Amino acid sequence: MTSTLTLRKVAEADFPSRFGHFRILGFEGTTGSETEESVVLRMGDISDAAPVLVRIHSQCLTGDVFHSLRCDCREQLEIALEAIAREGRGLLIYEEQEGRGIGLMNKLRAYELQDHGADTVEANEQLGFKADMRDYEMPPAILKYLGVKAVRLMSNNPEKIQALEAAGIRVVERVPCIAEPMGSTEHYMRTKREKLGHLLDPQ
Repeated sequence: MTSTLTLRKVAEADFPSRFGHFRILGFEGTTGSETEESVVLRMGDISDAAPVLVRIHSQCLTGDVFHSLRCDCREQLEIALEAIAREGRGLLIYEEQEGRGIGLMNKLRAYELQDHGADTVEANEQLGFKADMRDYEMPPAILKYLGVKAVRLMSNNPEKIQALEAAGIRVVERVPCIAEPMGSTEHYMRTKREKLGHLLDPQ
């Protein structure tokens, strides 16, 4: 299937962080009348042929910024940044797909339903959405723009692997990105494993 996405790099700058020194790149992807934004953190030289360590991370304001204990998103983000920093080489693609693609306000509505007993999948469906509304058209387009042909993908989600391979990016290894479960996230993580097929069993 031919992609209808038009990708444009809009900015690039130095980005020192507590995890190390990155370059930060901003991208816009346009499909028809819709535009999605993605941010990429790049460390080291990714121009050689060796597969690049890559994490595709969906935006989670509540977890990434406010340290929510309802999900494992912040932990996964930090695991990925620490792994890239240890290797001195890699990419983090941060996608604008809050709440598995339903948006921030609908995510908060889903929280309200979860407070009354729904799991994350049931809450999305009760709001009239699919369990997971995300698509992964932008990450492979970004990887191709950056000249990356083969990756070691940090992910527990088989759909991300399938999306990259379908777009012609070779996934030579899946690197688990598993946060330690706690009382407030056990049910959430079990739902991801049992209903969404995420690979969360210890290796």
